[in-house]
Order: sequence, then C-alpha cells, then structure tokens
Amino acid sequence: MKNRFRYFKTSPEIIRLAVMMYVRFPLSLRQVEDLLHERGIDICHETVRAWWNRFGPMFAADIRKQHVASHRNWAQWRWHLDEVFVRINGEIHYLWSAVDHEGEVFEVFVTKKRNRNAALKFLKKAMK
Repeated sequence: MKNRFRYFKTSPEIIRLAVMMYVRFPLSLRQVEDLLHERGIDICHETVRAWWNRFGPMFAADIRKQHVASHRNWAQWRWHLDEVFVRINGEIHYLWSAVDHEGEVFEVFVTKKRNRNAALKFLKKAMK
C-alpha cells in the first residue's frame, strides 16, 4: 500500500487530528484552525478543508472497518434499555431507548403507558 501522505510536509498525525476535530465536533474550519494554532500548529482553514476533501473518505472507511470488526464478535456486543419520563403537550409520556455498549442510541419509542405490553412492543421493535 502506498503512502497517501507522501506529498505533504505536515505529519499524518496532525492531518488526522485536524480532520477528526472537524468531523467529530461541531466546529467550523476557522475554529479548527484556531484550536490548532493554540497548540502551535500554524495552518490555514483552507488547508483543513483540502485535507477533509482528500482524507475524509479514507478516515471514514477506516472507522467503518473498525466498527464492523468490533461488532463481528457478538459475544462482546451489549445493549441496554433506558426509560425516561417526558412531557409532550402537557401530558406525561415514556421514552424508551435502546443503547448499545458504545453509547449510541439505535432505537427510540414513545408510549403513553408504562406497562409490560409497552415494554414488550418496544423490545420486539428493537430486535428487528
């Protein structure tokens, strides 16, 4: 595999840091530029944009591969059920959510009743 960073004077770690900061957090290009400048890295916001266009899909593919590889071993994959009381239009409802071991919500369900049937209905929906 050839080195994709070979024409860049900046180290791959800094490129990865800048792109991941832009993707992971709700930051603008100029905010990423300011954060890196505070750490002694002097780059332009247009450089971050160019790095995102060039390396963003590559980093996303790497993250996807890691995510799929971690889920191949289903014995380690866990999820749990959360329940929250919410008020919608002045009425109390129950928000059921299924959360995996990484903290990602993969199913949400709102019911008026909090009983066994509501929980079973949500679990059947979540298991699909």
